Amino acid sequence: MKKILLYICIALIGAQLNAQQSSTDMVEIQRKINEFAVIDLKYDLRKLRPHEMYIVPHLLRAAEIADSIFWMQTYGDKNALMQRLENDTLKRFAEINYGPWERLNNNKPFVEGFPEKPKGARFYPADITNEEFDQFKDSNKSSLYSIVKRDPQGRLYTSDYNEAYQSYVSGIKDYLQAAAKGVGRQDSFFGVYLWERGESMVNNTYTYSDKLWMNSQNNILDIIIGPIETYEDQFKGIKTAYETYIVAKDTAWSKKLQRFVKLLPKLQEGLPIEKKYRTALPGLKSQIGAYDVLFYSGDCNSGSKTIAVNLPNDESVQAEYGTRRLQFKNVMKAKFDSILVPISKVLIDSTQRDYINFNAFFSNTMFHEVAHGLGIKNTITTGEPVSKALQQYYSALEEGKADVLGLYMITELLESGDIKGGSIEEYYTTFVASIFRSVRFGAASAHGKANMVRFNYFLEQGAISKNVSGTYTINYEKMKKAVYQLSSIILKIQGDGDIIAAEQLLNTKGVISESLQNDLNRLKDFSIPVDIIFNQGGKYLMDYTQALKNEERRRK
Repeated sequence: MKKILLYICIALIGAQLNAQQSSTDMVEIQRKINEFAVIDLKYDLRKLRPHEMYIVPHLLRAAEIADSIFWMQTYGDKNALMQRLENDTLKRFAEINYGPWERLNNNKPFVEGFPEKPKGARFYPADITNEEFDQFKDSNKSSLYSIVKRDPQGRLYTSDYNEAYQSYVSGIKDYLQAAAKGVGRQDSFFGVYLWERGESMVNNTYTYSDKLWMNSQNNILDIIIGPIETYEDQFKGIKTAYETYIVAKDTAWSKKLQRFVKLLPKLQEGLPIEKKYRTALPGLKSQIGAYDVLFYSGDCNSGSKTIAVNLPNDESVQAEYGTRRLQFKNVMKAKFDSILVPISKVLIDSTQRDYINFNAFFSNTMFHEVAHGLGIKNTITTGEPVSKALQQYYSALEEGKADVLGLYMITELLESGDIKGGSIEEYYTTFVASIFRSVRFGAASAHGKANMVRFNYFLEQGAISKNVSGTYTINYEKMKKAVYQLSSIILKIQGDGDIIAAEQLLNTKGVISESLQNDLNRLKDFSIPVDIIFNQGGKYLMDYTQALKNEERRRK
């Protein structure tokens, strides 16, 4: 009887805790949900060719399955979590964050009863240690496409993605290959890519389909799908997370951008670092394009929304084919209008606000992606890939490199006359305003760490300074000097493969100071969105069958 009473008391206490969270925390969580600007991802499918319109539903279904896999990688059983969360507000916030941890607040749990998020998400056992991982003798443990698990006796073993998510990847394959059949001979390169990308899902190797994607250039509709980025793995920075981008090329904008690829060798030669740190030759086969996004799923849809990518990550493919830099124009414009411009009115000195414009924001983002191709790929000390040498610090440092080298490129190209429009004041001021936009995501992610290193370094060097009024002013001469100096620091760490220096830089400068946090808190008073979330999917795209009928009617 005493045990029964004890269990009843425990249950009542649990109910009271849930009630307390519902009554006190729900207002705060709803406020955080309201901090996201809701954007309809609309696209007129009639801009596509008939065979591309036809396959959109297949691609959407493949994307939804990839989304389910990401849920398993980052949290586990989504349905079980949603059943546990009886409050609709909690459910909505969990959907945005892909779990009970707030991604834009250093992954802190926002649901009572949950511990801190494991650094390795669900790629490793939650209790694994560095020592245990290092002592684990299995060559597959460092694969991009495997998870590390424990057997019933507590021993570690690995399971490849195509085994761990077998039924899911088979579903993705089926939808991609159904789409490939729909494309047929009308766009043979794109059709072959879709077919082989489906095969990649079940054979756990992606190099061949990455090469086919690089050669598939005539299609307007495109899809990036699979385990791609390693940001979710904050334990070792090895494991890739599933995601999907369904996009459509803006051919006019893309033609204007492509000319910058030819300038990469000159820019590589002029990097502000000793020659031995710039031995790698940038791929001249690289492609730059502007796209409108139709659909996001998985990793790229969690937390802050990606506005550009530089893929594939496979270094063997990069060496042979270069990369493709995709700029997501409609998403960038949404962030610029709803977030960056309002922030600038609060935090940028009034005498410099007029320098902020979308062209500079778009260009800064584009050159960030292009800058990933500059620098060095293998260390000059051991010859091993920089990513392997710097381990969990690589992603943050690489993002930081791309940030400052992007500004270096703009500065050089403006001075040489290769960029005709805009001024250095426009690019630098828009860049600083964008830092404030990005640091609101916190310093937990690779991008967050890179943002803070950059901000704190610029502040120390006097490139930006805080006014008595609480706004910030940019010193353009000191900004240029700071950009070149920080570029040199990061390139040297990468070239030396100096993991200790990388750790020190990120841990000392990759933090949000109290002063900056107070400035970021002020933005809440102006109801400025932290980021965006999407209304997306079939109902936000023109009905493809009607679009197809309209196309056929016009032909007749």
